[in-house]
Amino acid sequence: MPDLLHISASPRGEESESLRLAAAFLDSYRTHHPGADIDEWDLWDGSLPAFGPAAARAKMTVVGGGTPTGEQAAAWAAAKAAFARFDAADRILFSVPMWNSGVPYVLKQFIDVVSQPGLVFGLDPATGYEGLLAGRGKRVAVIYTSAVWAPGLGREFGTDFQGPFFTGWLNWAGLDDVTEIRFHPTLTGDAAEARRIAAESARDTAKTF
Repeated sequence: MPDLLHISASPRGEESESLRLAAAFLDSYRTHHPGADIDEWDLWDGSLPAFGPAAARAKMTVVGGGTPTGEQAAAWAAAKAAFARFDAADRILFSVPMWNSGVPYVLKQFIDVVSQPGLVFGLDPATGYEGLLAGRGKRVAVIYTSAVWAPGLGREFGTDFQGPFFTGWLNWAGLDDVTEIRFHPTLTGDAAEARRIAAESARDTAKTF
């Protein structure tokens, strides 16, 4: 089991601001947690399974109390394997750039793959959803970046569906110990200074993560 799982939603490699901040976080984490085992999961590397018709039917089969068979069983096994990798670490770092006011579609794919009944959530007809990852001592850090939108700007610079959506999903799953590291320099701001502050925040967070 890894000590820390880093899940990256950016495909931009060395040009990615979120990955630069993740690198600062991970360098600090390694310094303050010698010998830590870190799993790096690039959601663009092809390892994330699709969640299509067979998987959707498998999910509803399980919700209805049944057992997936045939192609449903294969899709269900792939979803469970993805969840197992996500669930293996008690410390999770997400690097999340803003795309079109929201999150990259591959991160939504990740959410749809792992958000399964009996794994991430329970459902009671009377009381509703239950986040099954609650109470297990898991901690999450999320690096949120954007280039145009920033707090305090008008709607002509975009709307923040990034943080409310993703942090909302984490909380729905039962993950309430969430630290946000933010970099929103805007098109006219001091990007270098904003980057320095965000990197310092990332390194400080990693010290005791």
